Amino acid sequence: MKRLLEVSILMPCLNEAETIGRCVDRARESIARLNIRAEILVADNGSTDGSQQIALAHGARVVTVDEPGYGAAIRGGVAASSGRYIIMGDADESYDFAEIPPILERLRVGDDLVMGNRFAGGIEKGAMPWSHRWIGNPVLSMTGRIFFASHVRDFHCGLRGFSVDAFRRMRLNTTGMEFASEIVVKASLASMKVSEVPITLHKDGRSRSPHLRTWRDGWRHLRFLLLFCPRWLFVIPGVALMLLGSLMTLWLLGGTRYVGSVGLDIHTMLVSGVFALIGYELMLFGAFIKVFGMRAGFLPSSRRTDSFFRVATLEKGLLFGGALTLTGLALVFVAVVSWGRRGYGVLDTQASMRPLIVAVLLIAGGVQTIFASFVLSMLGIRDNVVVRPSVVLEPESAAREVTGVGRRQVTNRSSNGRDHPVERRRTGC
Repeated sequence: MKRLLEVSILMPCLNEAETIGRCVDRARESIARLNIRAEILVADNGSTDGSQQIALAHGARVVTVDEPGYGAAIRGGVAASSGRYIIMGDADESYDFAEIPPILERLRVGDDLVMGNRFAGGIEKGAMPWSHRWIGNPVLSMTGRIFFASHVRDFHCGLRGFSVDAFRRMRLNTTGMEFASEIVVKASLASMKVSEVPITLHKDGRSRSPHLRTWRDGWRHLRFLLLFCPRWLFVIPGVALMLLGSLMTLWLLGGTRYVGSVGLDIHTMLVSGVFALIGYELMLFGAFIKVFGMRAGFLPSSRRTDSFFRVATLEKGLLFGGALTLTGLALVFVAVVSWGRRGYGVLDTQASMRPLIVAVLLIAGGVQTIFASFVLSMLGIRDNVVVRPSVVLEPESAAREVTGVGRRQVTNRSSNGRDHPVERRRTGC
């Protein structure tokens, strides 16, 4: 669809009758000052206090979004917009729409997403609870920077801008407050151009309590960050547990070890082995989620990941898992033979349990590897693959024929009694 306007100023709204009119007025003043072709769009999410009528009276377009949630309102508003760029901000007067020129400037030079940074621009007294300012926002933003290699310092600023084209390429899914994190995460995963500009956060002008719920919405943000980063949720903890458990198990294989006056024996060895097994399972879960996410389109593929899965084929997984399982079974067989030589009597627990712990871990790991290989292979099957020719060679002339192909000769007897060959062409399909 051709975009008729340069900018759509979008305000998600839910019962903001006290402030929506002034927010629309400030946005109109900014449009007039910049002399741009723009619209003001209010995405109403079920207001019952007359917010829609107030927004219309002040000159805004209003689109009603039935699906509840902050993210749903933004997505519905973008779908109804006519601008090439979207600049969104809350309708509670916590952001001044006179501050949109730096955002528009960055969008015009080609940035896909421009985030406001409240910590760089300033936070008025009483505009943000101390727990959000000093704990919630810094911790979640730092987590996002670590997980997704992003440079954004303020993941949750409500004043931000993006191009409609970039918004579509992000393929956003969430409907709640976690949408604020998703848009930054998806832009980072897609290697889009993301920048930040200083923004001032003002004390909002409403008398009611905010829609944001500290613990509920904080958890939803953190949950989203974890789900979209299987490396930090599964792989890194899994590698740490497997290495720690494996090294401890191998260390205790030779006998009782002492750390100061504390003796570590087969009980510690058993716990360490379980840790190693749990770590290996977490790594497999990480691989499952990565492949599924890549196939579903919400996680990007990487050259490293593609190279790994080209090497780690089903057949190699089966061979590796089979080798682990057979090694474990061989250790069990040796233990049974040793037990038989002692007349199947009472065993020395200290001596017999050590190799058996290793054997059970190898068998469990091998069986998991075999079936995990099948699961990864199934997840890697691509659906609806259409193979098209890369090059189509056409003949120089459609009427040109290859001599002797597709022809047959018949004879026609003339009046003088001689046979003359007559050339006929096949017309079969």
